[in-house]
Amino acid sequence: MNDQSNSGTALVLFSGGQDSTTCLAWALSRFARVETLGFAYGQRHAIELECRDRLVSGLKALRPDWGAKLGDSHTLAIPTLSEISDTALTRDVAITMGADGLPNTFVPGRNLVFLTFAAALAYRRGIRHIIGGMCETDYSGYPDCRDETIEALQSALSLGMARDFELHTPLMWLDKAATWRLAHDLGGAGLVDLIREQSHTCYLGERGAQHEWGYGCGECPACSLRAKGWQEYAARL
Repeated sequence: MNDQSNSGTALVLFSGGQDSTTCLAWALSRFARVETLGFAYGQRHAIELECRDRLVSGLKALRPDWGAKLGDSHTLAIPTLSEISDTALTRDVAITMGADGLPNTFVPGRNLVFLTFAAALAYRRGIRHIIGGMCETDYSGYPDCRDETIEALQSALSLGMARDFELHTPLMWLDKAATWRLAHDLGGAGLVDLIREQSHTCYLGERGAQHEWGYGCGECPACSLRAKGWQEYAARL
């Protein structure tokens, strides 16, 4: 998980949410060229994918040097993930906590599938650096967001494709307040405002109400984490 600048190309898992937008800015500050990858998997909040173009346009306007680094944007449709899942992210059901201690927003295997497809695309395009917004510091407890999982998958992908992939997770040890601070460090108030106004994180796909921290229902786990982090971030300004 190297934080040093790199002259190569990186592939960022870019959903259109707060975390992935921050990761995209992080990659643009470190790599010479950056491509993005999003997934349409039948998610309830597919509206997030529609935010990506506005976010990219905003990043280009904010930092022309970042704009010059932005390469191809990819979207992969993997509806099978929704077909085999029975979760609140892929079904119109209430968000609840399961007996295993995980919210029913957990989509089993999602990050494993995402990173495997990302590595396959990176293989074809000659890219070894893959960046994702996984975090186990301030999260819903998803096991495929843990650092141990990412490290194991990095080894498996590198072995299975005979390529030296490096999976970067710049948010892994940051809480949501620190993620807001990272965005400010990377792109100042302009980037923070862009994320608040144009990104989407709400699990229900709610885009009607705008809060201080952005758009969302204000009650789902994603909105709760985002709001809590914003309050802690804003209190220290």
